Amino acid sequence: MAETRDLAVSLVSEVMAADQLLRSRLARVLPQGMELSHFSVLNYLARTGDERTPAQLARAFHLTRGAMTNTLSRLDLAGHVHIRPDWEDARRKLVSLSPSGLRARNEALEAIAPVLAEATDTIEPERLRGALPVLRALRQSLESASET
Repeated sequence: MAETRDLAVSLVSEVMAADQLLRSRLARVLPQGMELSHFSVLNYLARTGDERTPAQLARAFHLTRGAMTNTLSRLDLAGHVHIRPDWEDARRKLVSLSPSGLRARNEALEAIAPVLAEATDTIEPERLRGALPVLRALRQSLESASET
């Protein structure tokens, strides 16, 4: 039991340290005016290719609706997303990626690619691939715990 706890503490400590270092490095190289939260939403919308409600986006990023509304407002002001009424339910809005948003996301990817390459170049692809299931399982476990 103590060994499992110590392993868990070590794993979470490493994940948190890596997260902090990576966020700091990425924030420095993102294009002018873009925040990591903006890139995350643009990247998510680009990957899914679908419209989402602000509530769905808030759930996907484990944020409050207010925090997501703030991010979406900034992206809308920059012309990176389209926000329209849901024609089937007037109480809801739908968010989609604009062509400008796709360009901004692609520029951000170009800017962060060297940082990601530098962070992973010394690690063999097999080791990176092997870490993914563990990190995915940890995320899924945390998501399940937060839903209850």
